[in-house]
Amino acid sequence: MSNHKKSLQEHFGANHIYRVKFSSLRKNSAEILSAINTEQTSISSLNTLEGDGESATLELNLFANSRQAALAALETLKSGGAEIQEFTDLVEESRLGGIIEVKSKKKIESLTDLRMVYTPGVAAACKAIVESPEAVSRVTGICSRVAIVSDGTAVLGLGDIGAQASMPVMEGKAAIFSEFVGISGVPIVLDTKKPDEIIETVKHISPSFGAIQLEDIAAPACFEIEQELDGMLDIPVFHDDQHATATVVLAALINAVKITEKKPADCSAIIIGAGAAGYAITKILLEYGINNIVVYDAGGAIYRGREEQMNPYTQEIAELTNPNNISGGLEEGFKGRDIFIGVARPDIVSEDMVSSMADKPIVFPLSNPKGEISVEKALEAGAAVCADGRTINNALAFPGIFRGALDSGIKSINAGMKLAAAQSLASQSEGNMLLPDMIDRNVHKKVAKAVFDAAAKS
Repeated sequence: MSNHKKSLQEHFGANHIYRVKFSSLRKNSAEILSAINTEQTSISSLNTLEGDGESATLELNLFANSRQAALAALETLKSGGAEIQEFTDLVEESRLGGIIEVKSKKKIESLTDLRMVYTPGVAAACKAIVESPEAVSRVTGICSRVAIVSDGTAVLGLGDIGAQASMPVMEGKAAIFSEFVGISGVPIVLDTKKPDEIIETVKHISPSFGAIQLEDIAAPACFEIEQELDGMLDIPVFHDDQHATATVVLAALINAVKITEKKPADCSAIIIGAGAAGYAITKILLEYGINNIVVYDAGGAIYRGREEQMNPYTQEIAELTNPNNISGGLEEGFKGRDIFIGVARPDIVSEDMVSSMADKPIVFPLSNPKGEISVEKALEAGAAVCADGRTINNALAFPGIFRGALDSGIKSINAGMKLAAAQSLASQSEGNMLLPDMIDRNVHKKVAKAVFDAAAKS
């Protein structure tokens, strides 16, 4: 089972959504509308704006798996006699002028208001911080402010596109923070790929924030940057692509193991990808008690004694995993495994590989925008549970983790807090669903509470 109800947006790609307004003879409308409900396009809503007995003006939202497919749907409408009046890219329209802004929490409607929020009243807040530095969390917004820092070297599905081109992603993260947990996320894109320069810059801006979220920074630089900053700053530093992804993967896996009636300690896993996500997923599975893991990267199986294409982080993986020191290809790695997790690249896993796994295998092909194997093919090959990157989305984890960390005042986000977040997400899933509804604000509040409680025990 796929354990996930696909929305039209997921099926056709939420990055291709259009509003189409057209006029047509009523007798032709049903036929031409039917003609654009295909494998590539689908109508999500339809309204009649005006019309008479013979003709009507209609407006619809169209989901498509590509812009080319949407344009082909337009031609179908035209060939059926429709007159196109509007064709709007709704994703592009939603991005015009950006999707976030800075707004005052205090109304300034009089001179007295101005004097309280600015001079001379602001001097009292400044003095309070001078006298007691911890007052900064009480008299400023630092307690709910997170820097979202990126160099644009590993943007999801796009790769190294540069700092400024990564800004829409950072704004999207900020919007999620604001909507789900009331955090003010501030996008900061840095025009450098040098770890020491990134570390130094974040160090110097850190007094403005309650926490640092590192985003879309390529491995292995991301590991060094996070470790250095976490050690030198007295606020949480959290690489989202590593830890939020790993947290949601574990949450889904907790439920998948229950569905398949497996015991975590008895499970074996193969992970393809040893970058940011793969490294963190490996570590959190070990923390959870799944110890028989083999990890593959571009150089093949990671094993003790491998010398080529190794770095300190893959060397750590070699020491912690692969108890049988497997060195063969993917076919060998898949045989008899209970769990597959892919965070590498599309279409590198065959149906035969899935078929060679243990009874009731769990398959998570998470590469975006296209998985290592499609959910449909994995299920046909015998997967008992399968979910891809559209279901297992790190946006389920990072808002609540940061909210809980900020509220607790903890200086670092530890393994216990991530495990607590994963267990909270798993417990909120209904029926045979692997994960709860990402849009449900209560889900994020409960994750925040679980993280807060775990921090109190640290």
